[in-house]
Amino acid sequence: MQLQAIPRVHSITKKEFVRDYVKPQKPVVIEHLVDDWDAYEKWRLSYIKEVAGDKEVPLYDDRPVKHDEGFNQAHATMSMSDYIDLLKKGPTNYRIFLYNLMKEVPSLKNDFKFPKIGLRLLKQIPMLFFGGEGSKVFMHHDIDWANILHFHFEGRKQCVLFPPSETPNLYKVPYSLITREDINFDNPDYKKFPKLKKAKGFICHLNHGETLYMPEGYWHYMKYETPGFSMSLRALPRNFSNLRKALYNVFYMRHYDNFMRRRKGQDWIDEKNKKALL
Repeated sequence: MQLQAIPRVHSITKKEFVRDYVKPQKPVVIEHLVDDWDAYEKWRLSYIKEVAGDKEVPLYDDRPVKHDEGFNQAHATMSMSDYIDLLKKGPTNYRIFLYNLMKEVPSLKNDFKFPKIGLRLLKQIPMLFFGGEGSKVFMHHDIDWANILHFHFEGRKQCVLFPPSETPNLYKVPYSLITREDINFDNPDYKKFPKLKKAKGFICHLNHGETLYMPEGYWHYMKYETPGFSMSLRALPRNFSNLRKALYNVFYMRHYDNFMRRRKGQDWIDEKNKKALL
């Protein structure tokens, strides 16, 4: 794969952000966007354990998709307190994915602000993501083709991105939001997946308090290099064509996929994975 470093800026104005990154749909890391948030000082794993330790949280690991699992169905549950203890003990595959902790702990909303940076951010769904050392988030793109601001807290996280134009080189699984799950994006098998050699993408390593902008429909693969967590804020796609794709995903694609899983079972999953190799 051909990966270039995602550009970094110390800070940025609304005009610069829209002109240089949103309109041309290019990713960027903003290093000091959240320095004035209370979260910048407070949001550590120990703080989350203090304010949300009693909450039962959904956990995901890296097992392949199964036909009898629903959309984003959790693989296990655990109290947040026990989960954070698990993260601090050492490497673990268990992650928290797309979790609206703010709904259960509203006080967390007081720790951050919605940046006035040129995106109409949706205020109902600030989502949190947690992972332990070595845990990975498979290569995927989001169902709503949103513009995403991804804020990282505690530790270090690797992010690999590909624009939608690279989809033909990524072995996308039909009627899904993922690539083949047996691709190791840290060390690709080019004999099995030769098209990956052509894929042109981006890479960065996020540290505490840094913000990654991911444009509409960008593929992303995340790896937690240390225990940590992130928050995403999102804005609907500005491009009408991308908005149509989002509506297709939400109102047709995922329902058709679920229908076919019920009808054909594991054969449907296997059939899709074979087609992804073509």
